[in-house]
Amino acid sequence: MENVVISVGAIIRMKPEEARPRPDSLGDMSPQDFRRYGHQVVDWIADYLAHPERYPVRSQNQPGQVKNALPSEAPERGEAMEAMLADLDRIIVPGVTHWNHPGFFAYFATSGSAPGILGEMLAAAFNVNAMLWRTSPSATELEEVTISWLRQMLGLPEGFSGVIYDTASISSLCAIAAAREAVSDLRVREEGLGTSNTRLRLYCSEQAHSSIDKAVITLGIGQEGVRKIGTDSEFRMDASSLARAIEEDRANGWQPFCVVATVGTTSTTSIDPVPQIAEICQREGLWLHVDAAYGGSAAVVPEMKWILDGCEHADSIVMNPHKWMFVPVDLSVLFCKRMDVLRQAFSLVPEYLRTSDADQVQDFMDYGPQLGRRFRAIKLWFVLRYFGVEGLAARIREHITMAREFAEWVDLSPDFERLAPIPFSVVCFRAHPQRISNEAELDTLNERLMEEVNRRGKVYLSHTKLKGVFTLRLAIGNIRTTREYVKLAWDELNEVLATANRG
Repeated sequence: MENVVISVGAIIRMKPEEARPRPDSLGDMSPQDFRRYGHQVVDWIADYLAHPERYPVRSQNQPGQVKNALPSEAPERGEAMEAMLADLDRIIVPGVTHWNHPGFFAYFATSGSAPGILGEMLAAAFNVNAMLWRTSPSATELEEVTISWLRQMLGLPEGFSGVIYDTASISSLCAIAAAREAVSDLRVREEGLGTSNTRLRLYCSEQAHSSIDKAVITLGIGQEGVRKIGTDSEFRMDASSLARAIEEDRANGWQPFCVVATVGTTSTTSIDPVPQIAEICQREGLWLHVDAAYGGSAAVVPEMKWILDGCEHADSIVMNPHKWMFVPVDLSVLFCKRMDVLRQAFSLVPEYLRTSDADQVQDFMDYGPQLGRRFRAIKLWFVLRYFGVEGLAARIREHITMAREFAEWVDLSPDFERLAPIPFSVVCFRAHPQRISNEAELDTLNERLMEEVNRRGKVYLSHTKLKGVFTLRLAIGNIRTTREYVKLAWDELNEVLATANRG
């Protein structure tokens, strides 16, 4: 596929002096100019979304290339929009890795859908701070409505309410903060952890996301306060090992307070046995937080509802519509049964933020560390309304089907092998030609294979390590990905491997 660029400059037809800000104006860009540039930029975006494959999916830039192409100081005088948009084409676009590209199979492949982008534009235009209900009632109440819609779509019970944050890292941090707040007689809010002899312990799978470790570091619990539980042959947390670990820790003076289960782990998308883990948490009096940031979206597909079995017993659940529900980054939803405890962990209301309607409304500033909050709910609202539940389910179902087809190709190939089950739309595999049995040599081969495929620019893969083995990951989740591009990824892998074998 030919790599061609779409130029904003090619769309704009005006003299530089026409585009330069007027020196006598102390206001904003005029509505007339905004309308003119806005139409041109939207035209450019529409062309870009129609043909993102014209670009190499992963940026071909070298380190420092964008930074060195830009002035070291801000301009003294305002510049023409024409010059700014020309630099967008010349400098910025080559340094972009295109997550909207249909050949983007790395990490968890996200994509900004057109209705979500329009919602994002409106959020920027309104530019409200959704800290208090009264600072923009629509922002607060739309957030409540979209969270309720999403809860019903996922099949979660009415006992869950929620709040929108930016990412799952912050959602999980806030959930763990609430779990810490729920520990009786700890008084960490008032006195801090330094005054307590209590040694808190959190449990998660050895496959859990690194954001859990970051959360305990941030919250003062420390990395020693995290105990990683081993997994079974399918990379799922071993519930019996969890129960033994809790018993051992209590005997050794630790205070267990929280378990994090995962529905869709980062490396393999494995699903921890939440029903068994929930039973242990109920018996031991521990907060159960479920990280369904990636996998949770799949529960909108009727035949995939089972993935959230047991989650009705959780205290909190995070899922990210920006991962696999086609909402532009960033938007993460924390569902919580114990919103009062979450509020208790964070609420701090200075006089200038006190309002007479506080007892009648929800002020979302009380449920997290940030005061300023974007109007994120509007882009989720646009996506849910435009595609509908059936439309979202159909797209996610198609991604799962394509992943299983790719896995079949891997399973049937004499030169590749699959390294993990496929509950969702991520395939973990590696090249394993029959002539190679040395593990170090296989790791080197697969790393070089991935780098060469990515260098070609048609598709983009990422990797992980499973039981010490260098593992390729193909993650299907982009709204623009078709079977053609999944087949292209397979062809690229085989072609590069064949070249390596000849060499």
